[in-house]
Amino acid sequence: MTPQGIAGDPLPDRSNTFIRFDGALGHVENVFNLVAAFSILALMLLAVGQVLGRLFFNTPIPGFIDITEQAMAIFAFAGVAYCQRVGGHIRMEIVLGKLSGRPLWICEMIGVSLVACVVALLIWGSWFHFDRSWNFGDSTMDIGLPTWPSKLIVPFALSLLLLRLFLQIYGYARMVANPRRVPVAVPVIQDVTETAQHEIEEAFGDDTATGGQK
Repeated sequence: MTPQGIAGDPLPDRSNTFIRFDGALGHVENVFNLVAAFSILALMLLAVGQVLGRLFFNTPIPGFIDITEQAMAIFAFAGVAYCQRVGGHIRMEIVLGKLSGRPLWICEMIGVSLVACVVALLIWGSWFHFDRSWNFGDSTMDIGLPTWPSKLIVPFALSLLLLRLFLQIYGYARMVANPRRVPVAVPVIQDVTETAQHEIEEAFGDDTATGGQK
């Protein structure tokens, strides 16, 4: 099906390209988010092995602290772009919740643009730390794990976040130009009722939320 606007007109080719790029970027974000989730699971299993090893065999896992420190960069940063896409970050919507139409989209675009500037600076700084770790051969104190892999994941994950922010800036710009368009690739503010409804649907399924009606 051809994506339709609110007025029923087909979206132009530029919008179709925008939607396809949003979908492709979403697949990459999903992969990064799965990597972050599996890293958390692996650390949990490693912690269980650490406790059981100490308790029953008096033999802890060598380098447990070093491994944990290096893995923190994975689960802390790999899923950040995915979280931005679904609007999962904590937001202060006291003012934005009172706005609608073009003023809302303008404020959202300004906020995301400021965040993009900060993220660009963080990418530069994190890449500098990776480069220094690579050149100096930095390693952990216990078992000598190289630190550059964990430092490399940070600029990569932040670069993915920056792409998502650029995509959202364009999405907000579309809405500023024509507030009657369908929001694409941008989080939409929901009121308390809608948020509660979605939480019910996620917890119990659509049938429970709608009273079993189809």
